[in-house]
Amino acid sequence: MFINFFHQLKSEGVPVSLNEWMTLMEALAKGLSFSSLTGFYYLARAVLIKSEAHYDRYDLAFAKHFQGLETTDDIIKQALDWLADSLPPLHVPPGERSPFTPWDLDELRRQLEDRLKNQDGEHHGGSQWIGTGGRSPFGHSGYHKAGVRIGGTSVNRSAVKVAAERHYQEFRDDQITGVRNFEVALRKLRQFSSRTEGPKDELDLDGTIDATCKNAGKLKLIWERPRRNTMKVILLMDSGGSMNKYMQICSRLFTAAHRATHFKDMRFYYFHNCIYDRIYTSPALIPRNAVKTDDVLSSLNADYRLIIAGDASMAPSELTMRGGAIDWDMYNEQPGLFWLERLARHLPFSVWLNPIPSDRWATAEGYYSIALIQRVFPMYELTPEGLEQALKKLKTKTK
Repeated sequence: MFINFFHQLKSEGVPVSLNEWMTLMEALAKGLSFSSLTGFYYLARAVLIKSEAHYDRYDLAFAKHFQGLETTDDIIKQALDWLADSLPPLHVPPGERSPFTPWDLDELRRQLEDRLKNQDGEHHGGSQWIGTGGRSPFGHSGYHKAGVRIGGTSVNRSAVKVAAERHYQEFRDDQITGVRNFEVALRKLRQFSSRTEGPKDELDLDGTIDATCKNAGKLKLIWERPRRNTMKVILLMDSGGSMNKYMQICSRLFTAAHRATHFKDMRFYYFHNCIYDRIYTSPALIPRNAVKTDDVLSSLNADYRLIIAGDASMAPSELTMRGGAIDWDMYNEQPGLFWLERLARHLPFSVWLNPIPSDRWATAEGYYSIALIQRVFPMYELTPEGLEQALKKLKTKTK
């Protein structure tokens, strides 16, 4: 049942397992969708989706698969249900229905049916039709003191319309949504902090409980070294040229990294297209901001984590030839690949973040240089999700 919807979810990248799908089938068999497409939309989302980051992909899959289908919820039944929960107002203007006079449900049903037969669209204001504002006894946001409040927002009859509105686009973790996403990802580098040095002066609660149980209930305290802030990071960012179109993305990454307070050391440097015998301390790549790459490397030991951000798109000669650098005042004695390989050897914990989507790396204008750089550095997309994958890679040395 709905097996094509299962495949549609998979095609949109929603990680749905067979166990979750069978749970959904069991819930449907028990009638938990209430024979409504809207009910099915929320039920399937609750059962199948494990993270709000996948809500938008779920909505896309749902809208594509069920496009054109609508639910047939009974509005009159809904109105009666709302009525059962409604409270009478405190006072009634002269000539209006007393709030303390019980509603006759048959009369209410008749009035609703009459209005629904004759009303052919939305109505705002007035005193007769079901709508918003005005003095009608049916609707909401008006000022009939003894009326029946029906809804508070629009009632969508189509679950497809709900899905198509895509309220959760900003929740996706495979797209750039803000500085906050990068900050959260960068914090995960804290897990690499060392617990191998210093005195054991922090109580290990779990260890204490375990040891006490093994000691027949006699208290045995277990002490652990506190996690120390030992992580050191160097961020190298491509600046200018083809990177101008990615300026906003890189700015968010820079801002998140600059706000980070959980690193022992955080350094920022810049380059254009490729790294040669000098890099820069500012995005303005001018001589007074230049420092020798050799000097920087001599100040960094091998436990620094290197993150390079750039589109890796350039002329092949910039990577493979002496004098291939296109900076007007630079002549590189060594090809760009020489310097990249040297960086990878000196800083073996290193990754490259590329703002170009990964499905275009083989066809982008700089596909050849991208492929060459991928041989030196593990490459990931410059998205929060890609950054998380890159940080996991930073646990191990680049081969």
